[in-house]
Amino acid sequence: VQLQAYGGGLVQTGGTLRLTCAASGFSMNRPAIGWFRQAPGKEREAVSCLSTNNYITYYPDFLKGRFTIARDKTKNTVYLQIDNLRPEDTGVYYCSTDLGQSSSYALCHSSPPNWGQGTQVTVSS
Repeated sequence: VQLQAYGGGLVQTGGTLRLTCAASGFSMNRPAIGWFRQAPGKEREAVSCLSTNNYITYYPDFLKGRFTIARDKTKNTVYLQIDNLRPEDTGVYYCSTDLGQSSSYALCHSSPPNWGQGTQVTVSS
C-alpha cells in the first residue's frame, strides 16, 4: 500500500489549491480515503474523508464549505480542493486509508494505518 500526496505550495490568502493523492498497491474503489493535516506545533487533524461508495463525505464542522474531496476511480487518485485559503490552513497535508474501513466518518475519527508522504501547504497573509 503506497500513497503519495502532492500539489501543495505557497499561496496567498484567498487562493485555491487542489491536492492529489495517488495510490498504488490497492484499489481506491474499496476503502475510505481521507485527508489529514498537521500544522506546526499542533496535533494532526482530519480535514476530509470519503466513503467507499463515493457518496458519503465527512468534513469537520469548522472546515465545511471550503474543502472538497473527490475520487477519480479511473486514475486511482483522490483530490482535495481547498478554496479561500487562510493562513491557519498552513501545514503538511497527508492522505491516508485503512483497507478495512469503508466509513468516511469512522476513518476521520481514527488513526489510519496507511499514510503517504505529505505535501506542504503554506498560506501567506
